[in-house]
Parts: sequence; C-alpha cells; structure tokens
Amino acid sequence: MYNIKINYQDKNKLITFSDLYLEFVLDDDLKSNQISSIEMKLGIKFSENIKNKILLGLDDVIINNQSNLPEAIIIKLVKIDNNFSSDYFRNYIAKLIKRIYNLHICSLTINIPEFKPFEPYFQDNAYFTTSFIEGLYFGNYKFNKYKSDKKERKNLSVNLLSSIDNLQILIKYTEILMKGVDFARDLENEPSNYITPESFCEIVKEEFKNRDINIEEWGESEIISNRMFGLLAVGKGSNNKPRFLKIQYKPETSAIKKIVLIGKGVTFDSGGISIKPSADMWEMKADMSGAAVVAAVISVCESLNLPIEVLCFIPLAENMPSGTAQKPGDIITTMSGKTIEVDNTDAEGRLLLSDALSLANKENADLIIDVATLTGAVVVALGFFSAGLFTHNDNVAEMIARSGINTFEKVWRLPLWNEYNDLIKSDVADMKNTGGRWGGAITAAKFLENFIEEKSGWVHIDIAGPSFPSERSVYTEKYMTGFGVRLLVDFLSKYCK
Repeated sequence: MYNIKINYQDKNKLITFSDLYLEFVLDDDLKSNQISSIEMKLGIKFSENIKNKILLGLDDVIINNQSNLPEAIIIKLVKIDNNFSSDYFRNYIAKLIKRIYNLHICSLTINIPEFKPFEPYFQDNAYFTTSFIEGLYFGNYKFNKYKSDKKERKNLSVNLLSSIDNLQILIKYTEILMKGVDFARDLENEPSNYITPESFCEIVKEEFKNRDINIEEWGESEIISNRMFGLLAVGKGSNNKPRFLKIQYKPETSAIKKIVLIGKGVTFDSGGISIKPSADMWEMKADMSGAAVVAAVISVCESLNLPIEVLCFIPLAENMPSGTAQKPGDIITTMSGKTIEVDNTDAEGRLLLSDALSLANKENADLIIDVATLTGAVVVALGFFSAGLFTHNDNVAEMIARSGINTFEKVWRLPLWNEYNDLIKSDVADMKNTGGRWGGAITAAKFLENFIEEKSGWVHIDIAGPSFPSERSVYTEKYMTGFGVRLLVDFLSKYCK
C-alpha cells in the first residue's frame, strides 16, 4: 500500500516528469500522429518495433528510457467499442497501482486524455477526470490489518496532467469521497469476532469524534422501551446484544432537504435456527454492509458540508442459533404494532429494518432510503453487477439510476406491484417474513413497504450482489467493496440542489 500524494499540472505548460509516465493513445486513424506527438513531448524516438506494438494494441507497451526521466513509459491503446464503459480508466488505474507496487517507482505521471472522444460515456469532464483519481485509491486498497508480515507503506507522488479547470478541487473532493469508501470497506472486511453490535458503535463514535456529527447509542433497555421487538428478536440468540445507532449531520447553513438513511447492521448472519450452509458463510461478516455504507455516507456529507440534513438509523444485531434464539413459527409485534410470523429466521434483516423504518416515519423527512444486503434473490436476478432499486417515486428512481451510471455503481429498478402482497400473507399474523422461492427480492421489499407511511418518500436498495467480492473489476476481486457510498453521495449532491 502507498501513501499517495496527488499533484497536478496544466498539460499545456512545461511538464515535470516522474519515474513512470503513462499516456493513452486513442485507437483511431490518427494513432501515428499521436505517437509522434508523444515522442516530441518526451524528447525520445521509439523503435519501429515499439511503434508496431502500440499500433496493434498489444496490451501495455512499456518503454525503458535510459537517458532521462521518465525512466519508464507506458503507452496504452484505448479502443472505444462495445466493451468500453465509464469504468475503463478507473479499473485500469487500479490495476496499474497494484502492478507497480513491487517496482522501484516513487513517482507517477498520468496524462489524462482529452474528454471529447469519451463524452458519450461520462456525465461531464469533471467525473471523467474523477474516475482516474478514484482508480488510484481503489488500486491502493488492501485489508491486511491482521497480517503479521504486512509491508510498510511506500510513498507515491502522482502527477496528473490535465487542462480541466478546478482540478485541485476535484482532487480534494475525491480524496474525501474515497476516504469514506475505505471506511465502509474496512468495516465490512473486519471479522465478526471484532465487529459486534457494540464494537461497531465504538468504531463509528471514534471515527466521528471531534466532528460536527451527533451520535446516540441505544442499548438493550432503550430498544425494549422503544418497543423495537423486530430488532430484539434478531439478536436474541447471541451473547452480543443488539444496539441501535442514531447519527445526525446538520449543515452549517440551513438544510435544503432532510434525508433518513437506514443501514442493515447484521454483524454476522448464521441464518439463526434456519442455519445457512457452511460454504462461504464467512462472507456473512459483511451482512452489515448497509450499516457501513450509510455511516460512510454521512461522514462524507459532513466533510463536504453538503446543504442537506442527514439522519442515519442503524439497527445492529448478530443472528445466531441458540436456546434463546427466535424460532420459525414465532410471532413478533413490531414498533409499529403490526405483527410478523417468522417463517424463516434467515430472513432476519427485514425484521430489524421494520423497526428502523417505523422510527423514520416520525422524522418528517423528504426521503427515507434503506440500504441492505437483504436477499440472495436479488443476486439471482441481477448478479454481482447491480443493486436492486425499489421505489414508488419515478423522479427519484431516475436520479438514482443516473447516479448509478455516473459512478458505475449500477442499480436496476424492480417492481413493487401489489400482486406480490399475497405471497407474504399469514394466517396467524399481519404478515410473514418470507414469500416463497420466487421473486424473493420483491417480496422482501413489499414486506418493508408495510412499515412506510408515505410510500412516495421511500427508497429501498438491495446491495446484496455488488457488496461482495467478485471478478467484475480489478478493485472488487478480493475484498468487500463499499458499494453504495459513491452512488449515494452522488445522488444526494444532486438531490439537495
């Protein structure tokens, strides 16, 4: 891992080169002219063999320059075709940072290409440029806290060449944003013997110490006195008792909007009495990803001083089997007064969210957004590439979808049709907590809908797929991903205008 310091230069002025220089060449009819321009800029002459490799797009062409800086040059041919996306440069830079770590490189210059050829793929030039900076941080992430042989951080100076205005502001913005992403990822990647409901609260309180953020923690007695029996039921089987965390950020100036963010905080999900299969159960240490994400989002909002009031409600519990655990067939009376038949104790997230949603109704918020690794069914439907989006508000759905495209944290809207209500009917209670095998992500959302008073002011985002490691990109291969932080910050930044 590096200590990264990002500098910037106007590419139209005299350039100070680094140990490694990165240039992108567009795959078009002017490739030869672009190569000649690079030769002139660097004061070197490429061999015909090197030129042919670049023209053919043979991966990254690395040139050793013995005479002067830069000592090494990478020429990357960029093809804008059906495989190109707004994640291209983010993913490439992340890969590069991982690749050069074991090389003797202390400084890197990245010549950011002109925006116009890539305009169809990015919201604007600012986010095009931001994707390069995000790649630096994604490539630099590693969760090695518990390794005894972890290496010391190296220093890496990164020099960005760009003609965009306000690059310094973009760099600062992205540093704050990615610090939030790293905070969420660190929480998600912690093992469950270190992250419990109690220790989650302690970590968050320490993170927000001396910040303009208010925190209130409820223990078991406050949870009981507030009749949050859905949350209490999920945590009954564990020695680590449940907690409820309220976090509030108010801007220095008057807030334009008020948002309640709710994050599912199951710090380990064994399935309870309806126990999960043992294969890959370790991943359930991150069943509190929704909680990690909303805590990170409020941190970023405060650091950016966004003109929006944000309340985070985080119900925290550990779902374990024991003699005191809830059982299939149990009936729970929630904070709202509505009753739930527990059909499956592994459908626990919606139980603790029901109480948080009921509390959120009292806040007169413009919007309530819950974020949860709620169902395996959404992964069956959408894979690891997208989160499931549920809302009755078409305008908000469109805005969040656009933010998903912009950040490459994609969402796909799924229906909330009333026909699905029949699947969660109970003969002995107001509803049951599962709806059968089919349409599981939708029936879970319909369950949550029962606890919302103003339907158009509610959004549910099921992040169960993209929160977990997958090979969809270089920066999601090994660790929990922090998916949702960049998405929600981008959305809130636009929603509060």
